[in-house]
Amino acid sequence: MKRTLLSILLLALTAASLSACASGSAKNVTLVAHDSFVMSKTLIADFEKSSGYKLHIIRAGDVGALTNKLVLTKTDPIGDAVYGIDNTFASVATDNQIVDGAFVPIDFADVCLNYDVKWFASHGIAAPTSWRDVVKPAYRGLTVIENPNTSSTGLAFLAATYGGFKDKPGQVIPGASAWWLSLRNNDVKVDAGWEEAYYTDFSGSSGQGNYPIVLSYSSSPADEIATDGTTRTRALLDGCYRQTEYFGVLNGASNKPGALALEKFFLTHKFQTELPSAMYVYPIDSTVALPAAWQRFAPKATTLLGGELNVSKLRQKWLTYYNFTFDGN
Repeated sequence: MKRTLLSILLLALTAASLSACASGSAKNVTLVAHDSFVMSKTLIADFEKSSGYKLHIIRAGDVGALTNKLVLTKTDPIGDAVYGIDNTFASVATDNQIVDGAFVPIDFADVCLNYDVKWFASHGIAAPTSWRDVVKPAYRGLTVIENPNTSSTGLAFLAATYGGFKDKPGQVIPGASAWWLSLRNNDVKVDAGWEEAYYTDFSGSSGQGNYPIVLSYSSSPADEIATDGTTRTRALLDGCYRQTEYFGVLNGASNKPGALALEKFFLTHKFQTELPSAMYVYPIDSTVALPAAWQRFAPKATTLLGGELNVSKLRQKWLTYYNFTFDGN
């Protein structure tokens, strides 16, 4: 059947109108999250069925990049809610007023160095026993970390190192800064984010890269279980930084009720139960039973560092020393 020009124009206008209604519909809720965010199709379906909202997810890079993007778009927010800003970047978000109300904690993880068990065994080199060890000559060129300017994991580790050195009154250069200079001189590799460091450059995971030591999490070995039931990696549990991830409703959200419904869903037992297997983080709900592999291979840190420090106040000072160490010398 032939269509007249008028009918074609009417169809086009109708389609455009429907599309506009759909994109601006109060039944849509948009979540902005970091690149490591995982939510199963089953959970998405459960949320949509129970709430009546259609969920859209925007992944906006590592946490540093995610936070910066939300700051730059705060007058015209790209979503209704955010998940994944943590306690190292939360003050940036708060200072820039990108969140409507308070952040709500959803999960936590302990940032620790991990190493490839098989690599060290096959090379006849003793594995490190502390994060402080990686500046030693035996570990030259073996470590990959994340940039604290762009990665919350990197910034968490930076905070831990400053928590690990107690400087004397009048000391010109902080002890942690001297340690970072030693790390740079020991040929550390610095990646922009955790995904690249762990899945590309680390030798003990799927990327089978060239670096047998990586900055990751205490829970990571539970994701590296070999066919014989042992784990291919181990975490250095002494001196880790506890990283808490938050959910927040964005200021200027076009669908605040939908964002609040999503926040409520993130705190349900069903969502919390999937966090360990989906994103390798500990649920904030302490009543959730952890998977068997976690009980064996994903213990929490034995000691924590840096949590007592004011990251908001000290971040810029730390990053100034860090950037000078890696870019100024």
